[in-house]
Amino acid sequence: MRNIKLTIEYDGSRYQGWQRLGKDESTNTIANKITEVIKKMTNEDIELFCGSRTEVGVHAYGQVASFKTTTDMTLIEIQHYLNRYLPMDIAITDIEEKPERFHASLNATSKIYMYRISVSEVPSVFERKYVYHSFKRPDVDLMKQAAILLVGKHDFKKFSTVKKNKSTVKEIYDIDVYDDGEELQITLHGNDFLHNMARMILGTLLDIGVGNRKKEDIELIFDSNSDVAASAPADPKGLYLQEVLYQ
Repeated sequence: MRNIKLTIEYDGSRYQGWQRLGKDESTNTIANKITEVIKKMTNEDIELFCGSRTEVGVHAYGQVASFKTTTDMTLIEIQHYLNRYLPMDIAITDIEEKPERFHASLNATSKIYMYRISVSEVPSVFERKYVYHSFKRPDVDLMKQAAILLVGKHDFKKFSTVKKNKSTVKEIYDIDVYDDGEELQITLHGNDFLHNMARMILGTLLDIGVGNRKKEDIELIFDSNSDVAASAPADPKGLYLQEVLYQ
């Protein structure tokens, strides 16, 4: 049995996230599109595991997935087949054969998300599905000060919409806010992210940046005795899974 690792780039605009299970189950997902093509290629029922389950409308520059197969196709033949039959908004950018114990979900050590915010005078017609436009320029220095308060190991329960009874303590290693004059890029690097966690962190930072709330709210959100809530999730169209890291 061969263990195949895929690196995937996708435009999440028209999909219901990486995977949609439970009462909101949907076949219009990235995982389902890839699984269907792999099954057609191998004539096998395969299980596809991913590095980070992206949400509805979120994109990826470097999603990672793995599956096991008995096919004797070469790696380049597998990659070419997938890219030929997948929708044009999903692409396999790299393919590797890994040891049997490699698991895209269980072996991931950290994940990096990146958020794009347009601050140009006029919103771009052509970038409208891939960048969030802020009509008010956020205060980058204030956002950086607030970001420092988010770094470290915290209980991010109030920064998520997680429903299952599991640990909500996560560690954020770094948050960087880069401004090139026309666009802000915020990168979040953490060991893991709860449901909607990245977007709620970003929504809160944006609200602080445009003056809708104070940076001191971060500490109140973390305080379990406080009723101060995080901001609504940021618009998913500006969010990208940039990289999934492994040891």
